[in-house]
Amino acid sequence: WSEKDEATTSWFQAAPAVSLDLIERSGTQPGDPVIDVGGGASRLVDHLLDGGFTDVTVLDISAAGLQRAQRRLGERAAAVHWIEADATEFRPRRAYRLWHDRAVFHFLVEPKGVERYLEILRTALVPGGHFVIATFGPEGPDRCSGLPVQRYSVDGLANLLQDDFDVRSFEIQDHVTPTGTVQQFLYAWWQAKT
Repeated sequence: WSEKDEATTSWFQAAPAVSLDLIERSGTQPGDPVIDVGGGASRLVDHLLDGGFTDVTVLDISAAGLQRAQRRLGERAAAVHWIEADATEFRPRRAYRLWHDRAVFHFLVEPKGVERYLEILRTALVPGGHFVIATFGPEGPDRCSGLPVQRYSVDGLANLLQDDFDVRSFEIQDHVTPTGTVQQFLYAWWQAKT
């Protein structure tokens, strides 16, 4: 975040339309607690605030990414809970109705990191809560930002989640980066079993 303008990063989206659609379809209400994991300077928080959401948390490992979002939001940044933390070391102090992730999960390439992330996810959601994820799909890149990544099919995610979550919806989307590269993403909405 200290080296690039956000609009030149490969993950930039001016409007996170698919995520917003899945959040709406989940039935999450504007007063429900929502966390955007790996949110950094993402524009999702802007759209949630525009939609009347009043209990939004953004978690990211990068202080610089969070600061960019705070500067962009100006006075509205005070309405958001900001957490600088590694998602695999996050210790939730409360429960959320919805956990959104479009930036973290596919970077977890070691089983121990995946296990820790999923353990935190399970404890951070209320019973019946929702998990909206966008991760690299089966034909997505095998590296991003110089780092190795894990690609997933919906069946691959189900192998990890099916004991505790039911899949409600999924779709494959092609994301075009600012340099014109196409990256395949798998978007999926899961609901925690009660």
